[in-house]
Amino acid sequence: MLNLKACAFALSLALPWAPAGAWAQAAYPAKPVKVVVGFTAGGPTDVVARVIAQHLGERMGQPFIVENRAGAAGSIGAAAVARAAPDGYTLYLAVQTTHAVAPALYPDVGYDPIKDFRGVVRIVHNPLMMVVDPALPVRTVADLVDYAKARPGKLNYATGGLGSSPHMSVELFKKVSGVELTPVHYKGDSAAIVDLLGGQVQMMMSSISGLLPNVQNGKLRPIAVTGRTRSPTMPDLPTIAESGYPDFEVITWFGLVAPARTPDAVVARLNREVLQVLKQPEVREKLTGMGFEVVPNSAEAFSRFMAEENVKWGSLVRELGLKGQ
Repeated sequence: MLNLKACAFALSLALPWAPAGAWAQAAYPAKPVKVVVGFTAGGPTDVVARVIAQHLGERMGQPFIVENRAGAAGSIGAAAVARAAPDGYTLYLAVQTTHAVAPALYPDVGYDPIKDFRGVVRIVHNPLMMVVDPALPVRTVADLVDYAKARPGKLNYATGGLGSSPHMSVELFKKVSGVELTPVHYKGDSAAIVDLLGGQVQMMMSSISGLLPNVQNGKLRPIAVTGRTRSPTMPDLPTIAESGYPDFEVITWFGLVAPARTPDAVVARLNREVLQVLKQPEVREKLTGMGFEVVPNSAEAFSRFMAEENVKWGSLVRELGLKGQ
């Protein structure tokens, strides 16, 4: 006959040897999860984070709370997450700026974009859109180049911060076109757009999603997009590449990362759940309607992609001689 006491005793001896992390991972998430965004509320990065956070919370049974920690081209928020406990309860919405540009731009951003993080999933990418104040007598890329060359350094352009995608894209455009434009830096795209609408600055390149409402209502004039091909959102708008600069291409990307040493099981769970979120028609419709292209992948593929982007944009920062303040 089975000795129940002996079995119970054996089980009591075995249970303490089970790894503590295994129990925590099996229950993940057991409390709210923080998703840090390195830019101000209302910008493209913030919008993507909130869409994903809402649906992850619904699927996983715990709130996913977006926290905006803006400053230093997103590096303040990224540094905070790099130092967070690697338990899956603090995540970061990484972008091209924070994980490819800022580490080359600033002497010490407080984190290593490759060693201090592990990729969870790439979510979306999109080209930028070049827009101008409608009061400016400019309707094409050629018009803009002619206008700027006739007034070297007098045309101001807004950026979402030193090293941000709006900044780097215009710096690349300046390099290939030979124009002199003066940057005016803001803490995030939304603040930059406010002054662009107010006429304090004359032009900007930024995410299609952030600019589209003011393009549609006529408050901003679209000139071109920065992708290799035209955007499905703005199919009549030419690319900069087809406007006389065939090698020009800038694509921004957004993806979820976690601190290094976050358990494999947690990363795998988050990856699976985000992939399911991105399959939902209402989510895809919302993201594509804002000009994004949904590009989910595996955690491993996203980590490799970030490493490649780090080399590409870091090289450009050094070539242009850009330095963070």
